[in-house]
Amino acid sequence: MNGLLIVDKPGGMTSHDVVSRVRRAMGESSIGHLGTLDPMATGVLPLLLGKYTRLAQYFGSLEKTYTGTIRFGFATDTYDAEGKPTGEVVQIPLMLEQVRAAAAKFYGEIEQMPPAFSAKKTGGKRAYQLARAGETPLLKPARIHIRKFEITSLADNTASFLMTVSAGGYVRSVAHELGIELGCGAHLASLRRVAAGPFALENAIPLAEIEANTAEMLSQKMPHPRTLLAELPCVTADKFSMGRLRNGAAVNLPEFGSAPLVKVFEDQQTLVAIAKRIAGTLFQPVVVMA
Repeated sequence: MNGLLIVDKPGGMTSHDVVSRVRRAMGESSIGHLGTLDPMATGVLPLLLGKYTRLAQYFGSLEKTYTGTIRFGFATDTYDAEGKPTGEVVQIPLMLEQVRAAAAKFYGEIEQMPPAFSAKKTGGKRAYQLARAGETPLLKPARIHIRKFEITSLADNTASFLMTVSAGGYVRSVAHELGIELGCGAHLASLRRVAAGPFALENAIPLAEIEANTAEMLSQKMPHPRTLLAELPCVTADKFSMGRLRNGAAVNLPEFGSAPLVKVFEDQQTLVAIAKRIAGTLFQPVVVMA
């Protein structure tokens, strides 16, 4: 089965666990996700199935939107509720406007240090492997963009928030650094991804529902292939061009202005290739799907 499935990931399992269960449920061995969610987190986890896994490179920069809560008073070693406290609980009477003012410092382009307990690689090992062994991973800060960070409420030392962040950004790190900014320590208490690029929670299917349905029924709930990678123009090629594309040969396609890449379809539904402009209307396939 080829396509994209938007899963509403439950808490308490890794993204890889979700992939494994969907593989069994749909009888499709080739599945990959578009952006890891921590075990604690829930929400939107887009999966590419079958030959669509070849398109993963074009989804690499998906902006993510989250809702969640931040608990003030103490930090943890993992920066979230699953970690161990790194100090005593501090009681500081925080005001909503005070927290909002501190959060405003995280808008825009910022340098962010990934958590020690993360999947970042350093010295050939995952950072969390080193951290679990009692070592300090040598991580480098990354430049990310936080387009939105709204503190929506504050009660009992816990703030609710809405955040939109670029690919590669860690919400856990923002929570941790916000606690430092306020001088009381903090950690991420809960997290739900409500959107990953154009893929929204209202179109996500709970994992239990996926496991209870047939692959044929689930295929009807997948986004239409022509709506995927909406920034790329679509073209339906003739039979002769299809044959050349499948063999990796260049073909002439209708003009699309200056678009460097196009999606080539055999019919309204079947995506055959992603093709790159060589010159004029001449396009070379860079990914062949069928």
